[in-house]
Amino acid sequence: MQVFTPSEVAKRTANKYLGVLVGAKYARILNEFPRIGSLAVEKKLTTKALEELTSDKINFHVEPKVGR
Repeated sequence: MQVFTPSEVAKRTANKYLGVLVGAKYARILNEFPRIGSLAVEKKLTTKALEELTSDKINFHVEPKVGR
């Protein structure tokens, strides 16, 4: 099991909290696609999402919150 430290995630994003949010959102997107291969061999979706986030494979942007 690969471990991602907060500093690894924060290098790609503004802070560790944003990194976790981006990773979770991307894992939800990955969950919508059909899975390839055996479930026993496949990595968890959150691990795969954080791997791609820390290796700069995910491009994202933060949209400003619109007033109420």
